Order: sequence, then C-alpha cells, then structure tokens
Amino acid sequence: MPDKSAQALFTDAREALDNGLFQKAIQILSAIDSRFPYGPISHQVQLDLIYAYYKSGDAAQGIALTDRFLRLNPAHVNVDYVYYMRALINLSTESNLFQDLAGIDRSDRDPSASREAFKDLKTIVTNYPQSKYAADSRKRMIAIKSRLAEYELSVARFYIERESYASAANRGRYIVEVYSQTSQVEEALEIMIECYEKMGLTDLRNNAMQVLAANYPDNDKVAN
Repeated sequence: MPDKSAQALFTDAREALDNGLFQKAIQILSAIDSRFPYGPISHQVQLDLIYAYYKSGDAAQGIALTDRFLRLNPAHVNVDYVYYMRALINLSTESNLFQDLAGIDRSDRDPSASREAFKDLKTIVTNYPQSKYAADSRKRMIAIKSRLAEYELSVARFYIERESYASAANRGRYIVEVYSQTSQVEEALEIMIECYEKMGLTDLRNNAMQVLAANYPDNDKVAN
C-alpha cells in the first residue's frame, strides 16, 4: 500500500466496496484520506468512506465524517447525499428502539437520533427538492413521524400505568400538536380525555372530546 498512488489505492477501495468488504475499504480509504487530504479525489474518498462506515455499522465514525464534510464543504455538489447518509446512519442507531417497545422503561429513552435524521431529511426536501434522494426522504419523514408518535404514545401509556396523569396528558397533547397527520392522534386524544377525567379537569376533558368527535366520529368514546 505505501508505494501505490492515490488513484491506485482508490481503485482497490472501490473494488473492496463492490465486493462488500467494508472494513478493507475503510482501511484503504482512510489511508488515502490521511496521505492525500487535498488530492483531486479527496472528496470522493470521503463520500465513499461515509458509505463504508454506514455499511459496516460504525455510526460514530460515519456521523463524525459527515459532520466534518458538511462543515468544510457546505456548497459541495453532493451535499444532499451527505445529509441523506447522515440521516440513514442516525436511523440505523435506533432500529432496536423501535423494533420492540414492550418492556422498555420509556421515561428515559429519547429517540433523538431519529429526530436528527428527520431534520436532515427535511433539509434535503426543502433545500434540494430536485435531489434524487428527495422522494425517499419524504417517505422516510412520514415513517419517522409515525414512529416518533408511537414512541410518545408508549411513554404516555407508561405514565398512565404509574398514575402520572399530568405527564401522560402532556404526551398526548404533544402528539396532537406535533404529529397531527399520524394515525396515533386518535389514541393520543383518548389518553388526554382519560387523564383529564382522572384529574378532574372538566374543561380540558371536554375540549379534547370535541376534537375527538370532530375528527373521529366513530370512536367508541364519542358513541358513548
């Protein structure tokens, strides 16, 4: 490796990527990045390195490199790709959180990485609407909203089990206000109604019931 040119090393790295040998690719690309930091292929080396970190599951290095790239190259032609990759890397770190919410002490679990991913995807949709990643970013934003709303619901249920009705109602209200387009809104309103009843807050309970009736007229609480 020491005797090879940057281009020859880059060819080796690309071959490793094509063959799914991501750790090998990381080793070669890191060597190029270190030895030829200002070469003509330096940006592409960093872009490939971000991808290799993502595929290898090294989220910390991947995030660090995307942060550095965006800081140093805010106007790069492939900046939309970097935002997209940072979103994917952040999402990959929280897959386990959303696979099974049961049994989790939800009071101290914050899906902040998904929120960071959402911001990056929104940046693509807003600032780079013609990007080839825009359509997928929109789909992922919808999915993230639903997942975050479900997380908030799980927290609200957790609080109800512990009779922390004010905290549960606040979580329900947050869903209604922030994730208004998700399917979790109906249950969030039900939680608000239940909690306001428990706390004797009749006006708030009635307001939540009115919103539920207007948007979900077939709901059991409305019918009763």
